[in-house]
Amino acid sequence: MELSVTQFVTLDGVYQAPGGPEEDPSGGFTHGGWSAPYGDDAFGEFMVSVFDQVDAFLLGRRTYEIFASYWPLHNDPANPIAAKLNSLPKYVATSTLDHADWSSTELLQGDLAKEVTELKARPGRELQVHGSGKLAQSLLALGLVDTLNLLTFPVILGSGLRFFVDGAQPTGLTLAETHSTSTGVVISSYRKAGAPTYGDLGAE
Repeated sequence: MELSVTQFVTLDGVYQAPGGPEEDPSGGFTHGGWSAPYGDDAFGEFMVSVFDQVDAFLLGRRTYEIFASYWPLHNDPANPIAAKLNSLPKYVATSTLDHADWSSTELLQGDLAKEVTELKARPGRELQVHGSGKLAQSLLALGLVDTLNLLTFPVILGSGLRFFVDGAQPTGLTLAETHSTSTGVVISSYRKAGAPTYGDLGAE
C-alpha cells in the first residue's frame, strides 16, 4: 500500500483543532473549529475521492479518540466516509493507549518506522492518515509518505500547533494536482520526489 496524508492547515500553517472548539484546546488554543465555515460541494467531493482509494487507516492517538467518539454513532452505510472508517482496518500509533474499543482497530506500540513499513508492504491501495499532525510529521521525517494532500484554508490564526516546524526533514515534492473551492480552500496533492534540489538565482 502507498501511504497518503491528508492535512488541513491555515495560511500560517496551523493544523490544531480544525473541526470544533473542544477538539484540542491544549496550550490555551481558542480558535478550534476554524475549518467549519469553508465546507462546500467541491470540498466534500474531494474528501470522498480520497476515501475512495483507502484500504486501511493509520491514526495518531488524539485523532483516533476524536474519530472513535463520533463515527461509530454515525454509521450510515450510504455515507462513503462513515462506511469506510467504521469497517476498514484502523492502526493507531500510540505509547499511551492500552486498548481500543472501536471495531477493527489495532494498536501500534513498537518502532514506528518498522511497523509502518510492514503495513505498507501489505497488498492494497492506500494506507491513509487523516489529521494526526504529530504522527504525520514523524512519517514525513522518516520518508514514508508517498502522497501529501494539503488543504489550505483562507484564515490566519497567529497561534496554535504548526504542521511544518523548525527542524522538519528537508523534502522535495512534486505537485500532482491542485484546485480551489468556492470558499477559497486550496487543495493541493503532492508526491514525494526525494531530497530538495538547489540552485543559485544570481548565477548566469
